[in-house]
This record gives sequence, C-alpha cells and structure tokens, in this order.
Amino acid sequence: QVQLVESGGGLVQTGESLMLSCAASGRSLNNYAMAWFRQPPGKAREFVAAVNWNGESSHYADSVKDRFSMSRNNAENTVALQMNSVKPEKTGIYYCAASTGTIYGRRGDHQYWGRGTQVSVTS
Repeated sequence: QVQLVESGGGLVQTGESLMLSCAASGRSLNNYAMAWFRQPPGKAREFVAAVNWNGESSHYADSVKDRFSMSRNNAENTVALQMNSVKPEKTGIYYCAASTGTIYGRRGDHQYWGRGTQVSVTS
C-alpha cells in the first residue's frame, strides 16, 4: 500500500505562483508513475501532469503545459507541482496519484490517491 499526502494548497491571486507537494509512505515510489489531477468545483476530476518513475519523461494537460512543472525526488519519496501564473480556472482540489502504468494513464489507471489539497485562485 502507498499512502499519499498532499500539501501546499491555499488562496492565491491570479498570476501568482504556488508549489504543491506530495509525500508518500508505505512503499517506495520508484516503481510508480506519478500524476496530479484537479477537481474543479462541481466538476469531474481531470488530469494535470504526470512524470515517469525516474522523472525523465513527463506529460502535461495542454492548458498547463507552459506554466506548470512537475518533478519528483525518489530518494525523499516525494513529488511536486510548481504552478506559475495561475488563473482562476485552475481553482480546485489537487490530488496526487500513483500508477503502475505509464504517464498517459487515465484516472482509473491510478491505484493510489491522496486526499487532496485545495487551491483557490482569486481574480
């Protein structure tokens, strides 16, 4: 079992930056592709970013490709999401997820999920 705990969420203004972190316990993340998903208010959870097991390959949603950056530190069993120039439409609960599959996996392909951290972007 892998336990994931997100942190770093909060209230920010349009154009500001924010870094989210996800700490894992229970197992090493070395064997997992890691991803971030966002669930906007009243909407379905959607993909944001993913990195493969060693961080050398990544995949981003088109809407964040030039402004968000995901990284991982396997030695510390953590992943991070650097969010730059945030916009109000990026408001939502951000979830960290682990998958034994690829970085192109869909929501249902992720075996482990954190409880999420709330990000609210004001205009």
